Amino acid sequence: MNRKSNTGSFNHRHLRVGELVKQNLGQIFLRNEAKIPSFNTKLVTVTEVRMSSDLKSARAYVIPLGGKDTEKTVNTLTEFSHLVRKALSKKLDIKFLPKLHFVGDGSFDYAEKIEKLIKENSKK
Repeated sequence: MNRKSNTGSFNHRHLRVGELVKQNLGQIFLRNEAKIPSFNTKLVTVTEVRMSSDLKSARAYVIPLGGKDTEKTVNTLTEFSHLVRKALSKKLDIKFLPKLHFVGDGSFDYAEKIEKLIKENSKK
């Protein structure tokens, strides 16, 4: 009897829940539903959300428009994560609402650095 490993569906579930959280965070930021004082969430992009193994914690990778003041954006979102989580609770219908941890996304800077190195080497 062949049984499929649970690891495939387990990873798939993490991806599905992470994508669901990402889409809803994007909507919350776009509509400014988190009501963070003196902060425009419309200028924040959620690039990825990674869920913990128990789905009780989520690491959201964010980048502000233009890629400037990433640290300030992450600090503000971290400080007011309870407001973001409250807005998220109204959109998600899952057993446990994940605790949100915001992280600056450096992948665009890294990609730009690699592209610059490739261009420099192609000129030689």
